[in-house]
Amino acid sequence: MECDDALRNTIVENLTGFDVQIAEDKEVRHAAVAVVVTDVGHATDLPGIEDSPGWSNTAALMLTRRSQKLRNHPGQWAFPGGRVDAGETKVETALRELSEEVGVELGEECVLGYLDDFVTRSGFAMTPVIVWGGPNLEAVPDPREVASIHRIPMQEFFRPDAPLLDETHTSEHPILRMPVGSDWIAAPTAALIYQFREVCLSGNETRVAHYEQPEFAWA
Repeated sequence: MECDDALRNTIVENLTGFDVQIAEDKEVRHAAVAVVVTDVGHATDLPGIEDSPGWSNTAALMLTRRSQKLRNHPGQWAFPGGRVDAGETKVETALRELSEEVGVELGEECVLGYLDDFVTRSGFAMTPVIVWGGPNLEAVPDPREVASIHRIPMQEFFRPDAPLLDETHTSEHPILRMPVGSDWIAAPTAALIYQFREVCLSGNETRVAHYEQPEFAWA
């Protein structure tokens, strides 16, 4: 799967036909994340994912590992994003956080659409904003917020062991995890990845807001 116009057109077409579900709970705070489609470009630096010759234009999603210095969710996998400030739209929030966290400047013309809101255990309604970064996208982490940036090849999300579903005593619904190399990503980020795979790439109307999150992600 290459990061090219055909992929962009597929994502736009699938999102156009998708009925986005918006969180109705007025007690939650609103946040937005940028789900950036780009290319691998270079090694992902993750154990279990090996470089392949000529794979630089392979389509990927840009994820970060949060700084260990952060008070909330240190070291966890995340998309660039944060709380919606007063007077901001969710798109403006996602693009601002993308600039602040990883130094990527993209305009609203790069927004392809949205996935379902995901209400987190920490009290946020998180809106995934799908953003076309395209090939050769340069990104530099702000060390105050981001420990590292990783471009995960999209074929990782189609592994036969993805998603991983773990029963839990905290909910009737399982915890969803997505394997990445020899590591894994947990919900809520994993739930957004899985819905991106199902909706944007496969054209399915898959919902993920019901999946539980591990207790380490609740704070």
